Parts: sequence; C-alpha cells; structure tokens
Amino acid sequence: MKIGVLTSSRADFGIYLPLLNDLKDDSFFELRLIVFGTHLSPFHGNTIYEINEKGFDDIDCIDSILLNDTESSIAASYGLTTIKFSDYWKDNKFDVVFCLGDRYEMSAAVQAGIPFGIKFAHIHGGETTLGAIDNIFRHQITLASTLHFTSTDQYAKKIIQLTGSKEWVYDIGSLSIADIDKSELIDESEFRKEFQIPDTPYILVTFHPETVDPGKNEKYAIELKKSFKSISSDYFIVVTMPNADTNGAIFRSTIKELEREIPKKIKSIENFGKNNYFAAMRYSSFLLGNSSSGIIEAASFGKFVINVGNRQKGRATSENVLDSEFTYESIMNCVNRVKKIGNYEGINVYEKSSPSSRIIEAIKNYYEII
Repeated sequence: MKIGVLTSSRADFGIYLPLLNDLKDDSFFELRLIVFGTHLSPFHGNTIYEINEKGFDDIDCIDSILLNDTESSIAASYGLTTIKFSDYWKDNKFDVVFCLGDRYEMSAAVQAGIPFGIKFAHIHGGETTLGAIDNIFRHQITLASTLHFTSTDQYAKKIIQLTGSKEWVYDIGSLSIADIDKSELIDESEFRKEFQIPDTPYILVTFHPETVDPGKNEKYAIELKKSFKSISSDYFIVVTMPNADTNGAIFRSTIKELEREIPKKIKSIENFGKNNYFAAMRYSSFLLGNSSSGIIEAASFGKFVINVGNRQKGRATSENVLDSEFTYESIMNCVNRVKKIGNYEGINVYEKSSPSSRIIEAIKNYYEII
C-alpha cells in the first residue's frame, strides 16, 4: 500500500511521528513524506533536517512558502502551493495521503488534489478555533478528505455533521501524546545545559498571532511585552517561536526586543524538536500562550496552561486550562492563580490508547475495499 504524508511544519511532523515510525516499520506500506512549508525555510530553522535525523529518507520536497507574513503574501503562498501541488499530484499516485490539522499551506496542497481524486486521510479534523482563519482551512481539508481521525468524540460528531456521513470516521485521541508515558526524555540538568536555561523556575511560552482580526496583534504584542517583564521577576521565560502566520513577525520582533532588554530572563528557541519540547514542558512550572500544543498535551504532564485570547476559542479543553483575555491585567491575574495551584492531577480529554495502531488498522481495512 503506497502511503504519502503531507508535512508542512515542525508542529505537524512532531504529531505524526508515532504513526510515521509504525508505518516505516510495517512492510505492508511503502511510505513517502511530502515535505513543504516552513520545513524548507531557513527563517524557521530548516526543520527538514529533523526529518532526516529521524531516519526518513524517502522524501519529496516542494518549496512554495513566501517569507513575508502579510495578508497578500499568505494568499500568494496559498496560490503558489496549489499550483506546485497540481503538478505533483499529476505525476505521483498514492493509495492514501495523510494530511494533518489546519495550516493554510496544508489546505492548499489538499485542494490541489481534489481534481486528481486523491484519497486524503485527515488527522485532527472537526476542531474549532474561532480566533484563527485556520478554522476555515481545517473544514476545507475535512470536506476534501475520505478518512477522518479525530482527537475527541465531539470532533467526530462535527465531521459527521460536515460531511453527512459516518463512514470512515474514527475517534482515536491525539497522536501527539501516543505512548507519552514511554517517552525517554533528556535529564533536566542536561536539558537546561543544552538550551542554556538557568537552574531556576521557568515557564514555557508559545504565542502565535490571531489571524481572524490581525490588526489587533500590535496591541497584543504590547500587552505581551508588559506581562513578560512582570512575570520575569519570578520566572525565567522560555519561548518557542511562532509559525508562519499573518503578522507573525510582530510577535517575533517583540520577543527579540525582550531578549535585548532582559537577556538574563528570557530565551527564545526556534525549534526544540518533539522530545525536547516535551522535556521543556515537563520541567516547566506552567505554560502560557495561545497554541494548541498546550491545550492538547500539557495535561498529560500535569501542567496548567494559561490560554490567552481567542485563537483557540471553541477547542475542547481539560480542566488544566485557564482562559485569559489578551490584556496585561487578565494575564497576570491568571499567573497569580496558577502560582497557588501547583501541579494538575486530572485527566487529559485528548488521551486515548494506541491511536497509531488504530489508524493503521483503519487504512488497511480501507485498502481491502478500494
């Protein structure tokens, strides 16, 4: 069975990884990774090297992303990605192609495949994020896909509502936390040494721009900067840098300004890689930001998350998530609450057993009838 996997960023590759390893080890499958987006961008860390380091050699690269992050550049990148993938799908055939999430470049690659009858298997569909235009792209990908693997039952029901069919819809939990209890993470002292993080309490931060109303991001960056300066009196701040989104440079420049102004209090990391990111999460005091990774994964590490703004509004959350408005006062109020709580000891609503095995069983069953 010939399988293609679309990966456009460090984030989706990290989520895919348990499945990719299982597909690679199963002789039933002929696996090929289709690499594009920020993987090929020096500005975002050239994360294709991480793919190579993980032992994946059967790769096709499609370079289509523009480095500018204006609305017109995002639209142009979408169009260019669609054009390049129209040529790719014309010349390359697969039994199933995996796609994941809601990025605009992922949507463009999938839309280009519709006229060619590509059978897409969508992971993390059915979710809702009202503060990001990704919400639209995610549903576009869902409607273009044949198989669906959702992270909660609620999202499976949304897929059925969108497509009008229960066929080939599976609630498997989140791949990103598959076998999380078996992960061999770097020792804390080695982790701190490798990433130059001092031996003091730190918080893990990931902020992306809000793309539904991008004009407000400059205001949000000011609130963020003010909050970080106050937080830095009690915690060191470890920041993972944002992806390529509309006005993402605003947050990047704010973080770089802070590194110049309070260099002993903040550290930015372009790309941790999955295991090191999990280590960063495990050894942190809590998480702060507006990324799905905190909402989906942090509960499995017993960490509370301060979820800021509307980017993730509508997404299912465990009881470890505290919602904050994008203001200094609201953020600091949540920080002060988390200080008093300690560790989270509840469940993770995204955690289910053997998601990768269930995906493989489903696509083998699908292969028998196509």
